[in-house]
Amino acid sequence: MTNNGVSADDLFEFSFLSDPQLSPDGSWVVFIKRVINGEKKYQSNVFVLHVDSKEVTRFTQGNFSDTQPRWSANGKDIFFTSNRSGRQQIWRIAFSGGEATQVTSFKRGASQPVCSPDGKQLIVTVPLTKSDNLEEKETKQEATEDKIQPYITTKLHYKSDMSGFSDETFQHIALIDLETGTETLLTDGAYDHHYPVFSPDGTHVAYTANRSEDPEQTFFSDIYQLNLATKDTEKLTTSDKRFRAPQYSPDGTKLSLLGDDLAFAGSTLTRVWSLDLATRNLTCLTSEWDAECSDMAINDMGTGAGDMGAIWHKANDALYFLASEQGATNLYRVTLEKQITKVLGGKRQVYAFSTNKDQAQFVYAVSQSDIPGDLFVSTFSGDEEQRLTAANEHLLQTKALAIPEDFIFKANDGTDLQGWIIKPVGLKEGESYPLVLEIHGGPHAMYSYAFMHEFQVLASKGYGVLFMNPRGSHGYGQQYVDAVRGNYGGVDYDDVMTALDYALDTYDWIDPMRLGVTGGSYGGFMTNWIIGHTNKFKAAVTQRSISNWISFYGVSDIGYFFTEWEHKTTIMEDPDELWRISPLRYVKHVQTPLLILHSENDYRCPIEQGEQLYVALKQQKKPTRFVRFPNSNHELSRSGDPSLRIVRLSEITNWFDQYLQ
Repeated sequence: MTNNGVSADDLFEFSFLSDPQLSPDGSWVVFIKRVINGEKKYQSNVFVLHVDSKEVTRFTQGNFSDTQPRWSANGKDIFFTSNRSGRQQIWRIAFSGGEATQVTSFKRGASQPVCSPDGKQLIVTVPLTKSDNLEEKETKQEATEDKIQPYITTKLHYKSDMSGFSDETFQHIALIDLETGTETLLTDGAYDHHYPVFSPDGTHVAYTANRSEDPEQTFFSDIYQLNLATKDTEKLTTSDKRFRAPQYSPDGTKLSLLGDDLAFAGSTLTRVWSLDLATRNLTCLTSEWDAECSDMAINDMGTGAGDMGAIWHKANDALYFLASEQGATNLYRVTLEKQITKVLGGKRQVYAFSTNKDQAQFVYAVSQSDIPGDLFVSTFSGDEEQRLTAANEHLLQTKALAIPEDFIFKANDGTDLQGWIIKPVGLKEGESYPLVLEIHGGPHAMYSYAFMHEFQVLASKGYGVLFMNPRGSHGYGQQYVDAVRGNYGGVDYDDVMTALDYALDTYDWIDPMRLGVTGGSYGGFMTNWIIGHTNKFKAAVTQRSISNWISFYGVSDIGYFFTEWEHKTTIMEDPDELWRISPLRYVKHVQTPLLILHSENDYRCPIEQGEQLYVALKQQKKPTRFVRFPNSNHELSRSGDPSLRIVRLSEITNWFDQYLQ
C-alpha cells in the first residue's frame, strides 16, 4: 500500500458499472461496463456475470456505446442499444454466444428495448418527425459538405442541454414482431411518449405522455394504456400530476407509478402510487412518508441509467423502490396498506436494482465512499448480502482513499443540517491545511455517501473538503427541499456558511486563512453569491454558473419555467427581484480571486452567464481567469470528454494551489 491519493489522471483507469439486470432464472446478471479507452474516449460494452461463481464474461466487443441491456423472456437472448451501425439501434446477441445482430434500422435510430412476456415481440422507442414513417431506414452517414442553413423554430422549448437544438422529432413507441419482422407504430402526433411496458399477458402496453394542447407549458404527464389487438388507447389519469415509469402488477390489475402533483413546483417530492385499472382509483402509497422516492444522490462516476420505477412483489401486495433519505439512497418496500420498511440500508447510494419473477434475490449497484460503483446481490428480505464485483480494486488498493466523516449540526434557526468533511491525504497532527467548501447543483439534489472522484483529487493535493446539504436539498423532507424557493441567497447561504463555521470550530487542522469555495450550476450561483457577500474565502472556482437571473430566463433551456418555479416570479412581473438575487449585481464587492469554468455548449446555464461575470470582474481589474470548454455541455464534470474532465480538475487544483497553498 502506497501513500498516494487519487489523482485526476486516475479517471482514465476507472471502470463504471451500470444497469444490472437479473436473468429470468436468477442465475446471471447482464450489465454495462464503461471504460475510457486508449483513445481517451468512453467505450461501453455488455458484460454478463454468474451470480454464484461471480465469474464475469465480456459479451460485446468494440469501441462502441452499448447500453440498456435486457433479457428475452426465456433468457436465451440479450437485447441492447448500440451505435455500432452509426446511429443508436437495437441489437440482439444470443446468450449462448456468437455475433450481435441488428434488430432495428430506423432512419433516426431506436432505444429502450422492452421484451414481451411471450418473447415474440419487442417494444422500442423511436424518434420521428411529423413527416417520418417507420419504413424509412438508416443510411450510412457520409461526410458531405452541407450547405449552411439557418436554424428556424416556432417552438418555445427549442433547445435542450442534452440534445442541442431541437430537430423537431418526437419520441414514439413501435412494436416489432421478432418472428416476422413486422414493425408497427403504436403512437402518433406531435408528442413525446416514454416508459413503455407490456402487461403480464402481453395484450396491452402502458406508457406516459403529455398529450395536452400545449405540452411546452403544461408539466403533467399522464398514463395511457393501449390494447394491442384493437389499437384502442385509453387515458388512465386526469392531467393534473407528473407520472413516470409505470409497472404492471403480476396479476395485471394495477399499475405502480412514480410521480407528484407539482404542489411545490420543481421541489415536489416524488411519491409511489398505485393505479387500479378496473376502477381507475389512484392511491398514493407514500403520502404519509416525508421522503423523496427516487435516487437524488450526486456523484461524478456516471452511475445514472434511467428510472426503473416501483417493482411489484410477486404476491401483488407490495412495491420495491429507491428513496433518498439523510444523504443515502436505499431500497424500500411499501405495502398497499402504506406500511414502509427499509430493505437495504447503509451509508451509500444504491443507484440501480432489478429482480426476476420468482424474486429469490435482488441484484443492485452501489456507490459509497470506498466503492466508485459495484454490483451486489442479496435475498429478497435484504439479508445475506454478497458483493459480486470489485471493478476498481486493482486501482484503489494502491491509493490512500480519503474517507468522509459525516456530522449533524444546527442551522441558525435550530434546524438539523447534515454535512461531511474529508481530511487531506497524509494529514499530520499539529499541522494546518487549506479547506475547500463544495456546493452541489440542483438545488433539489443531494450530496451523499457516494464516491466523488473530484473530492478525492482535492484531498490527495492536500486540501480538506467540506460538503453539505443546505435547505433546498433532497433527503430531509418536503418542507426542507421547498425552503429555498423564493429565497435563493437567503436560508441556503446561511446554511453553507454555518457549516463552514461549524467545521472551523470543530477541526483544528483547518487554516481559517486558507479557505476556498467551488460549485457547479446552482452551486456555481451560490459560489458567485458568496464571494459577493463575504471575503472569507481566499479563492473561488465557479463552474457552469448562474450570474444573472434576468438573462437566464431567456437563454436557459429551462429558464422560462424554472425562474418562476424557483423564484416565484417572472421577468414580466418583478424584474427587480430577479436582479436583487443575481450575483452580477454584487460584483463590485467581489475581492476573492475567481476562476470561471464554463462549457461552450451549455444550454442549461449558457456560457453568457460566465461571460457577463468575467467581463464585469476584468473591467474592475479583479483577479479572474476564464476557461471555456469546447464541444461540452452542462454535464462536463460527470459525462464530458475524459481529457477535458482532466483539464477541468487541473484548472481547479492549480487555482487553489496558487492562492491557498
